[in-house]
Amino acid sequence: MEPGFHERILHAAVSNGLIGEGSPLAGFVVETAVAKTVDELVKAFPSHFEHMFAAKANSMRRALELVRRCGMGCEVASAGELEQALRAGFAPQQIVFDEPAKTGDVLDRVFEAGVHLNIDNFQEFERVRERAAAGTGGMDIGFRINPQVGTGAIDAMSTATASSKFGVALDDPGNREALIARYSENRWLNSVHVHVGSQGCSLEMMAMGVGKTAALAEDINKAAGRRQVEVIDIGGGLPVNFDSEEVTPTFSEYAALLRERVPVLFSGDYRVRTEFGRAIFAKNGFIASRIEYTKQSGGRHIATGHAGGQVATRTVFMPEHWKIRISGYDATGRSKAGSAVPQDVAGPLCFAGDLAGRAVEMPLLEPGDHVVLHDTGAYYFSNPFYYNALSAPPVHGVRLEHGDDVKFDCWRELQSLEAMLAVIG
Repeated sequence: MEPGFHERILHAAVSNGLIGEGSPLAGFVVETAVAKTVDELVKAFPSHFEHMFAAKANSMRRALELVRRCGMGCEVASAGELEQALRAGFAPQQIVFDEPAKTGDVLDRVFEAGVHLNIDNFQEFERVRERAAAGTGGMDIGFRINPQVGTGAIDAMSTATASSKFGVALDDPGNREALIARYSENRWLNSVHVHVGSQGCSLEMMAMGVGKTAALAEDINKAAGRRQVEVIDIGGGLPVNFDSEEVTPTFSEYAALLRERVPVLFSGDYRVRTEFGRAIFAKNGFIASRIEYTKQSGGRHIATGHAGGQVATRTVFMPEHWKIRISGYDATGRSKAGSAVPQDVAGPLCFAGDLAGRAVEMPLLEPGDHVVLHDTGAYYFSNPFYYNALSAPPVHGVRLEHGDDVKFDCWRELQSLEAMLAVIG
């Protein structure tokens, strides 16, 4: 992304009335930057890799339409995400379905739609087998594997621990043999899936989990005496650097490590899928909020605005793991000048911990100024939290044209009070 793009976009948004009295909070997604990120992903891997966007990272219809136009498929984890993906124009063969608590009705819908399916456990397998008896219609179906490679820096984001709720625990007694037997007995089982974790898992840990799953696929094919497993889904989870503008690690770095540690993925013997989400959108979007009031309390400067736990839920409730950068801008959207002063950036919610930032060093904010919450294009404004019955903020797509021209496209209007109250019920 070009230097200073936040200021360029925010100034244009203020000038166009997208941030103001009636709309003091908004999300922005730089569409051209998302397209560039997807291009970097595609170029990092060989052509037999298929890239599915993890819809949970940003399930807005316009976000899904954007990644579809960029050439990605879609990984969904609920009936709602499945319908959103279909409405965004993905063909069934471009969608893979993951969910740990699939009901019979949901499985019926999955088979009706003909999307690919990852099975979470042996009990679910029995339900799937009943439906597969009538035909799979070209669906790729297989087990999600828990390779049990350990815990990353964030427990709640680590999905390959010894006792993870996800997938079949590969190293538990008897499970490897049971998996091989089921694949050998059921020709329609043709894929394996693994996802080691999201933020906080190292590339080494991710590669270890992928390696164990690929080895299982090789063992299955050897035991079956045929090319039983055709697809290896290696999940996503590339960490995002929230400490600076630098994009690290990169897709190319991860691909290089996988090529070294799991060379079979690059042999062409398997179709390989990825499921990146956060890494596609996080650094290509941000939240902007107007500051309403400032004060001192106990010697501490506090700036109260409109970006709190309703849009930055993880940051507010788990600040030790989800700290994000915050920058100050003046009333026109230009970078704030002056000496840096530690300030708490408070949100609008009615509890003391509703702080987007603690002791943030920046020029002293005043009423009418703005703050930008960086790297929030994934999981933030796309998943609003209805604490205090606050409406979901507007979201704008952004295209940076030549010169200083900035084009906005409304992805979502400010949610009306009636629509918000209808959601609450």
